[in-house]
Amino acid sequence: MDWKTCRIAGTLMIPLALAACQATPPATAPSERAPWVADLGDGRYQNPVLHADYSDPDAIRVGDTYYMTASSFNSTPGLPLLASKDMVNWELVGHALPNLVPHERYIEPRHGEGVWAPCLRFHDGKFWIFYPDPDVGIFVTTAKNFTGPWSEPHLLLPGKGIIDPTPLWDDDGKAYLLHAWAKSRAGINNLLTLRSMAPDASRLLDTEGHTIIDGNKIPGYRTLEGPKFYKANGYYYVFAPAGGVEDGWQAVFRSRSIDGPYELRTVMDQGKTPINGPHQGAWVRAEDGSDWFLHFQDKNAYGRVVHLQPMRWTEDWPVIGEDGPNPGIGQPVLTHKKPVAGFPVKVPPTSDEFNGPKLGLQWQWNANSDARWYSLSERPGVLRLHTQATPQAADFVRAAPAILSQKLPAPAFVVDTHMQLNDAQVGDRAGLILNAMQYAWLGLRKTANATELVYTTCTPAVARCKESTKVVLPSAPSALYLRMSMVDGARATFSYSTDNVNFTSVGEPFKSSKGRWVGAQVGLFSVGDKAGAKPSSLDVDYFRVSAP
Repeated sequence: MDWKTCRIAGTLMIPLALAACQATPPATAPSERAPWVADLGDGRYQNPVLHADYSDPDAIRVGDTYYMTASSFNSTPGLPLLASKDMVNWELVGHALPNLVPHERYIEPRHGEGVWAPCLRFHDGKFWIFYPDPDVGIFVTTAKNFTGPWSEPHLLLPGKGIIDPTPLWDDDGKAYLLHAWAKSRAGINNLLTLRSMAPDASRLLDTEGHTIIDGNKIPGYRTLEGPKFYKANGYYYVFAPAGGVEDGWQAVFRSRSIDGPYELRTVMDQGKTPINGPHQGAWVRAEDGSDWFLHFQDKNAYGRVVHLQPMRWTEDWPVIGEDGPNPGIGQPVLTHKKPVAGFPVKVPPTSDEFNGPKLGLQWQWNANSDARWYSLSERPGVLRLHTQATPQAADFVRAAPAILSQKLPAPAFVVDTHMQLNDAQVGDRAGLILNAMQYAWLGLRKTANATELVYTTCTPAVARCKESTKVVLPSAPSALYLRMSMVDGARATFSYSTDNVNFTSVGEPFKSSKGRWVGAQVGLFSVGDKAGAKPSSLDVDYFRVSAP
């Protein structure tokens, strides 16, 4: 019997059995058993260094530590904060954005909106994140310490379709903001616009801006976006992806003048590798002077995973990765020597025993959250999700704000959990969900006559898919063990057990899709049609993620 199951069932057990349970240590998920580890343990690493949806990554080095953030769209908390000593072993250390702003706009899920590609910088003794909301504008938040506290976001540039900001503080003390455009909101794209900015980023000095790079004038160019602005070697460099998320390439522009004209070179593409669309990320210089580039690869249901490439210079042009089939254009490496030796394996968290006073940093909500949605203290060692009355989720659970989920951590992995539905009201549904544009969940549903175990799928992968529900057990116990097993290719199989030994599958493997600009997520929920006289809840004893 599982040690936490002992706690749930403890009042029904004889003292000797209970004592035996209490003597059993909790299960752990050490890094060597994590579903994905980039560090190969022999001085080399494998790509991706993060097989999780840390999309649009930007990274910097301050002293001997590397820092990274990424887009987070509608999930909260947003703007994940990662730290590393070697660019291979990354820890998730916090988030810069507790909730999305403006708050009222995001009290319901707005899939694909929210925080798009951010830019992380260290300047004037503090960390800065410039991030875009494509429907609101460009925000700035700062912190003395990377783990926070971070300032309330300041709306630097209001407007629709203004995305992918990147600041540059020049040698003469002047400051600038470069950004791209989203055609879906602004009606234009493929352009990079430069604006003068106050050095403290409190305001823009040039509200109109001017185009310094026009992708429409470059043969074969489309979707020029995601710029990162640097100054080195006597040049202004703009690292910018083009060609789209799934099939694009990495370009670099350079000029002796900030206003141009800019020369262009493609510095990395897929080449002969299986790494599609390698682009959009960050140039980072290590302490030893070596250069590296962190970028994403779009892997559909797995999201935009993060790769690390060596970078070298030829005639003041960067070449990223290893030599590809075309001269001067690199291609991604699959394995390589680590940038910095001697640091142990670290991975972002996945499993959670719910023993602490706070949720693990891996957890995010589907919209702006409310502290009343859950408790870790009402039953110590157990996550209690208070069932949320969500009429709009009656036939579309994905509409519920109070879905608690995390990124898929690897190509293949297993999730195990034990949950119990308390004081269920008619219409309550709770369970384990694989959340994406087409989704699946296994869990409990309360009807007028019974508590059922049901398996629900929602297809096809469109903005609002159509649910189909199968009753697995017409009369189910209120407490069950649930499992989701994913194999490479994002095919998931759900199963259940009453004894945590014998598991029964509930259907054919489910092919997961991506979300809206994000990968799929796996997590927990408890929703109802209306509030009952006695509030119901879902108790979750643990959430364990392991290698298959």
